[in-house]
Amino acid sequence: MSSSEASLPLPSLRARARVAVIVPAYGVAHLLGEALESLLAQTMADWECVVVDDGAPDDVAGAVAPFLQDPRITLLQTDNAGVSTARNRAIAASRAPLIALLDGDDMLRPDYLAQTCAALEEDESARLVTVNARIFGAVPQERMCFPAKQGTGDGRRGSLADVLDRSFGVYIGSTFRRADFEAVGGFDAGMTHAEDFDLWVRLMLLGGHALYIDDVLGDYRVRSASASAAEMKMLKGNIRTFEKALEKLPDDAPEAQTARAMIADNERQLRFALAADRVIDGETRALGDLRSSASPELGVVWRFYFALWSILPMLAPPMLAFRRRRNARGAGVSEHESTPQPKAATA
Repeated sequence: MSSSEASLPLPSLRARARVAVIVPAYGVAHLLGEALESLLAQTMADWECVVVDDGAPDDVAGAVAPFLQDPRITLLQTDNAGVSTARNRAIAASRAPLIALLDGDDMLRPDYLAQTCAALEEDESARLVTVNARIFGAVPQERMCFPAKQGTGDGRRGSLADVLDRSFGVYIGSTFRRADFEAVGGFDAGMTHAEDFDLWVRLMLLGGHALYIDDVLGDYRVRSASASAAEMKMLKGNIRTFEKALEKLPDDAPEAQTARAMIADNERQLRFALAADRVIDGETRALGDLRSSASPELGVVWRFYFALWSILPMLAPPMLAFRRRRNARGAGVSEHESTPQPKAATA
């Protein structure tokens, strides 16, 4: 931002902003500075930022204070009502026509805003723009969010069906239009998990496509101390998202068939997670339920596990417990690594 821009009154700066960056900061005050530094380093300067502290237990205000000298950054303090309400309130307090999400413990690469905003402004049919990102933190090794081609089409554009079946993944640090956000009613305050996935699906139900920029434009931090309960809640949130989509889709639509198939698969994964919990707790007779709820396309490792456990069932509890501890997201005993879901931004 130039010295002439810095001298502009706050209303003028906000009126000129192309994008509002929304930063929920519950429980991440010690990491918030890195997120805001990455925002200040953006090559595109015409943005505004609302950091939302919805009753966080740590000192969010103190962490934000050094950054409030930049008039583009504001702090919104509210009562605790969950991540969906926090984001809705922050978006309502902003003005820009585009909205970008940045979790308070993640970071943006310098060209993130320039590339995502340009992509949306150049394509009226795009409902959202997502990017690739580095996954780091409490993981065995750093990796990319999307190591393979996105979706079933050209790899750049994703359809509603692609988003529903998760072949086109959407990173939490995505950008979308305020008008579309308002048209779908914002984040669903009743969703405590998978609230971002629910928003992506409802945006896609407006028509058009999702865009993917195959550049590493974000850094997604995985923090430890997640529990198996978080995995189960996420699966239940996914199921609710698919059910809501079915309410708006014609019964004979191909996307409705996809949604029903995804409900069945998530319900199977939920049964698998519940059975894994029982085995870890010492109920080895639950190995039958674990095997019957496993994916029909199990990899070599899981086939070896089940063959071993059929001979030595007492090995199953410690092996499953170990797998849970080393899981990249720390969320449970899943059958495969999946695209990271957002951290809980509020309690």
